[in-house]
Amino acid sequence: MNDNALLTVKDLRVSFSAKRGKTVAVKDLSFSLSIGECVALVGESGSGKSVTAMTLLGLTLFNGGQVEQGQITFQRRDGVSVSLLQQSERQWENLRGDQIAMIFQEPMTSLNPLFTVGEQIAEVLRQHRGISNKQAKAQAITLLERVRIPQAETRYAQYPHEISGGMRQRVAIAMALACAPRLLIADEPTTALDVTVQAQILDLIQDIARESQMAVLFITHDMGVVAQVADRVIVMRHGEKVEEQPVASLFSHPQAAYTRQLLDAVPRLGDMRGMASPRGFGEFAPSSKVIQSSLRPLLDVRHLSARFPVHKGLLQRHVANVHAVEDVSFSISAGETLALVGESGSGKSTTGRAVLQLIQAQSGSVELEGQELRTLSGGRLQARRRDMQIIFQDPYAALDPRLRVFDQLAEPLRIHGMVKESELPARLHALLARVELPAEFLTRYPHEMSGGQRQRLCIARALTLAPKIIIADEPVSALDVSIQAQVINLMIELQRDLGLSYLFISHDMAVVERISHRVAVMCRGRIVEIGPRENIFASPQHPYTQALLAAVPEADPARRRTVSPKATQLATPVYPKNHRQEVSHYREVSPGHRVLVNTF
Repeated sequence: MNDNALLTVKDLRVSFSAKRGKTVAVKDLSFSLSIGECVALVGESGSGKSVTAMTLLGLTLFNGGQVEQGQITFQRRDGVSVSLLQQSERQWENLRGDQIAMIFQEPMTSLNPLFTVGEQIAEVLRQHRGISNKQAKAQAITLLERVRIPQAETRYAQYPHEISGGMRQRVAIAMALACAPRLLIADEPTTALDVTVQAQILDLIQDIARESQMAVLFITHDMGVVAQVADRVIVMRHGEKVEEQPVASLFSHPQAAYTRQLLDAVPRLGDMRGMASPRGFGEFAPSSKVIQSSLRPLLDVRHLSARFPVHKGLLQRHVANVHAVEDVSFSISAGETLALVGESGSGKSTTGRAVLQLIQAQSGSVELEGQELRTLSGGRLQARRRDMQIIFQDPYAALDPRLRVFDQLAEPLRIHGMVKESELPARLHALLARVELPAEFLTRYPHEMSGGQRQRLCIARALTLAPKIIIADEPVSALDVSIQAQVINLMIELQRDLGLSYLFISHDMAVVERISHRVAVMCRGRIVEIGPRENIFASPQHPYTQALLAAVPEADPARRRTVSPKATQLATPVYPKNHRQEVSHYREVSPGHRVLVNTF
């Protein structure tokens, strides 16, 4: 243990009591953290990472936890070492936000919906720095600019619900960094961010840590991020520390079997070089057959455009349109996966919802097996939707918390009248077995399942009607790395066995390389490059594609990125109501590999 450490944790034990008995969330944990050092705390959900962070902030009691034993010593800015477990609430108010700050994983839980984002940052500055409202506002705007938020003065006056999830996370990061704390606890701070923004935020945290000699406790399941930022790594499992090593040693010579399992589940760019079809993780990973192009694709999208009206003034006149999707064309064959990649605001999710007819496109065609979907309505559209399903990014939000698993899975079958009530149990047992969930889960509620299990349930629900194509909208971005690997393997196996087609929407380029046959890259509502997966990854032609790939953190400390990626401006294009956009023009680089030549 380091005698000169900023933070020292010794024999920490935290438990929670419930009707089912006591659960020990953290068991005899010890570690230290020095000034200017970044220590990564890694492990799967339930390993005790976040409970450790909440205990360091004095918030365990508020969450129903109890510190049974241990010591936590922190060195304040004035050089005095204090016991954090013996601080009064008044003393904690002076420490939190000023000397110890935290970036939470879900920004909506840390932002107050009743106040503008700028006012929430300014409040931290006023409370701990005692400055005027004018000075606090000026510093808050500077902080918003520092975390790469465009039009910072305008964003200052907006509420959390008026900005995107990625932008909310940047606001939370700005708030945590406002007072240049001595210790920053970052709990999955980049999980919801696009790859280029993630790279910029990681560089920003590192720069501020160097400038102010700030220590960082970085909680994550992304081993690429760990390799990029950490000096030391602590691996946790079931509340216990299983391994602690310098980052280079951990990646090159992991000692614990669990650490090796985590590293083996990390998707790495280049792992798929020379492979013609998707391949899962593990020695006996399933693989899909090579897709042969047919005369008529399963799904054919042509010149699709989707716009949203902008209303202004007292009478809320329609003055402009947000061009979310503009002149998008692609096709997907039976049994094929087309990955749609790009940053927030690029139009990926809007494209998927327009294909499913969940939102109305303004122009273009969407044909499923030669039938135009945009002309269907009512019962005809509902009947056709049996062949199209969606898996959402957040499985908890996609499930009804009031219904047991049995009713969640049975509902689509009942709506479409496909199975008699007496046949439901057998059908649902088979569905759960297909996604490797035990039959007793049918009596559970969503909150009684882990994140990975909930996502498997969402996949099972998508399979209930035996669809031909599934739109998968960021289905693994919120999952731990080993659970992510299991879900990817499951999706590839289902494709092999059932002949499913996927439109796989993601910003994780390493996952996309693992699961896709072809890749389409979107930027500002348009596809800027599309082609076979190997062509896109081995020879990207468009500058935006090159920027996306360059920003991916490699799970190798010896190959850390030394140059910050160029900032990309992806503000959603807003044009006057009667504005007419140009038609997209492409240059064919090789068979099936096309690059946009227009500049917008």
